[in-house]
Amino acid sequence: MVAQQPRPKIVLVTGPSGAGRSTAINAFEDLGFATIASMPLALLPRLLTGPPLQRSMALGIDVRTRDFEPAKVLELFETIQEMAEYDASLLFLDTTTEALLRRYSETRRRHPLAPDETPIKGIEQEKQLLEPLRNQAGTLIETTDFTPHDLKAEIGHLFAEKASGKLAVSVQSFSYKRGTPRGVDMMLDCRFLRNPHWQESLRSKTGMDLDVKEYVRADPRYAPFFQQLLDMLLLLLPAYQQEGKAHFSIGLGCKGGQHRSVAITEELSKALADKGWQVSIRHREVERRKDAQTG
Repeated sequence: MVAQQPRPKIVLVTGPSGAGRSTAINAFEDLGFATIASMPLALLPRLLTGPPLQRSMALGIDVRTRDFEPAKVLELFETIQEMAEYDASLLFLDTTTEALLRRYSETRRRHPLAPDETPIKGIEQEKQLLEPLRNQAGTLIETTDFTPHDLKAEIGHLFAEKASGKLAVSVQSFSYKRGTPRGVDMMLDCRFLRNPHWQESLRSKTGMDLDVKEYVRADPRYAPFFQQLLDMLLLLLPAYQQEGKAHFSIGLGCKGGQHRSVAITEELSKALADKGWQVSIRHREVERRKDAQTG
């Protein structure tokens, strides 16, 4: 029996100006996708009525795109979804207003919607304009805390050809002191578990260290919590995949984001991977600490 070849992907990449669209398009190019950084909407139907594409394609679309209208983008996306020969995705790159303001200040760029005004006016107008696309996107990547390397790695995880048709799962640990992550589909608080921070021998370590993992596992509430969490996800993930969702993100938080949430993120990711799910891991606070030490 000959294995069925995966359908070429068509990924529409959009989001606020400054959220990382150019970096994303470059990442798709590195994956072997044909890419167009700014696709005029009027040309897209002509592209699809020609000979079938032989490889996947990523198309950048934002407010600078000629004849841009969110309703037109959604209409074209629905058309692509109905074409049996292609696997269509709408990817939305999102970023906080504060992060966008900082990026515009650092680069001294003018916002395309407010070239003669302060960037905040253009940013707020653009976010409101793009809200329908954000609501309909099958995959949302929150880039506020991402470096270009982080974004490229996330796109590689979500859109590599080997992952065709499979729901991609990301699990991340975080600190409630530094704020909850945006764009996650499910968030759980791990602060009810006993805290390794109060053990002097464990304080400088993280939940990736074996003795910290064992300390967290020894809490009598850990095993029933973890089993119920895993059972719930094994029930829900196939349903989300059946509904056409491409990416499901889980945030696990504790006070400092170094111990409990990291340990559970490691264990949960391994358990899901053992069940056949494609999983990526991110430890937000551990990464920040490493950056501070090497910076």
